[in-house]
Amino acid sequence: MMTRLFDIIFSFIILIILLPLFLLFALVIILTSKGGVFYLQKRVGKDGKIFSLIKFRTMFVNADKQGLLTVGNDKRITKFGKFLRKYKLDELPQFLNVLIGQMSIVGPRPEVPKYVDLYNQEQKKVLSVKPGITDYASLLYFNESNELVRSSEPEKHYINVIMPHKINLSLEYIENKSLWFDIKIIFWTFLRIVGIKYKIK
Repeated sequence: MMTRLFDIIFSFIILIILLPLFLLFALVIILTSKGGVFYLQKRVGKDGKIFSLIKFRTMFVNADKQGLLTVGNDKRITKFGKFLRKYKLDELPQFLNVLIGQMSIVGPRPEVPKYVDLYNQEQKKVLSVKPGITDYASLLYFNESNELVRSSEPEKHYINVIMPHKINLSLEYIENKSLWFDIKIIFWTFLRIVGIKYKIK
C-alpha cells in the first residue's frame, strides 16, 4: 500500500514537472522523423498480464520488425532517438504506466512475451510483482546494447547470459524489497543518468 502511494505521488509530480519537456520532445520527434511521438510495445506485467509499455519513439517506423534487441550503434535509431536513449529519456512516458497501475517506479524491468515464454518455473517468480521503470539489474546493465555488440550472436547472448543474470538480480530484489531500498535505486539511477560515477552498495 505504501509503495503504491509513493508511486502515485512521485509519478504525478514527475509528469507535471516534466510536461514542458515532454512537449518539446514530442515536437522534435515529429519534426525530425516520420511516425508518432510514442512507441507502444507489448510487455508482460504482474501475474503474466500483457500491457502496453509507453516510450518516446526513438526508431524509424516498423523498425521492430527487424528484431527486438538494439545492438550498439543500431542504424534503426533516429538521430534524436540516440540522444533520448543515451540519457534514458525515452523511458519517461512510463511514469504514465506507473500512474495507471501497470508498473511501479522500481521493480524488475518488464520483458516482451517472446522472452518470457522461455522462463522456467523459478524465473517466473519475477512476475509476482509489478514491473518497474528501473531496478538493480537495470543499473548494472545500463549500457546493455554496448555489451551485446561485442557478441557475434547478440540475441543468443542475451537469452543465455544477460537475461538469466538480470532475472536472478530481480529475484534477489524481490526477496529484499523495501521502500528505502527503492528510494536508493531511484537515487542511483539519477546519478547514472547524469554521468556521476558511484559504487552501488
